[in-house]
Amino acid sequence: MTRRVKEFVDIDDHASIDDLIEQLVALRDTLPADSDAELKLRGDEVFGRRISISYFRAQTEEEAEIEKRYSDETREAKERELARLQQELGVVCYAAPGKRGKLRIVA
Repeated sequence: MTRRVKEFVDIDDHASIDDLIEQLVALRDTLPADSDAELKLRGDEVFGRRISISYFRAQTEEEAEIEKRYSDETREAKERELARLQQELGVVCYAAPGKRGKLRIVA
C-alpha cells in the first residue's frame, strides 16, 4: 500500500471572480479521484486572506525512497541505542507475545 501525501494550494484574495473560477476548475480537473479535497478560507485583515485547498495524492517513488532511507537509518539508530543501553544496564528487552507487542525486560 502506498502512502498518501497531503498537498496544499493557496490562492490570494486579490483575484477576479472569473480568474478564481478558472483556477478552481483547473485544479479540480487535475486532482486524483480519491483526493478528498477540502477548501478553507484562511487569514485575517492584517495579513490578508487566502483560499487554501488541501488534497491527498499518492506518494511518488522518489519520496518513498527518501522516506524509506530515513526510516531505515532511524530504526538502525534506535536499535544501536537500545543495544548500548541494554549493555550499560545489563538487561535484555524482547517483544512479548500478544497484540500490543510490548517490551518485556529480563534482568
